[in-house]
Amino acid sequence: MQIQFSIDCKDNGHERIENYFTTVINETLKRYDDKITGVTVHLADENGDKTGPDDKRCTIEVHAMGLNPVATTNHADSVEKAIKGAADKMKNALEHAYGKLQKSH
Repeated sequence: MQIQFSIDCKDNGHERIENYFTTVINETLKRYDDKITGVTVHLADENGDKTGPDDKRCTIEVHAMGLNPVATTNHADSVEKAIKGAADKMKNALEHAYGKLQKSH
């Protein structure tokens, strides 16, 4: 599964974030590994230097065989929670989309 990253936040640990992203996404979406052709992850700090509740945003877009691109977004107070939440939402979205495909056949 190829994962591309777009990180727009002040966190200097981009490599750590990318490693964390890769691990979380691979674990969460491993059931669909053979169907996923690409994953794009966008991470942003919506408040910049200011702090605030749920100011970290993670959007995951997945391209999978037989589906239009699927995107999920999660807001949280930390990068890790934003990533995990968006990945969990993506797993649910893929389960729903593939479930609908199976019912129509």
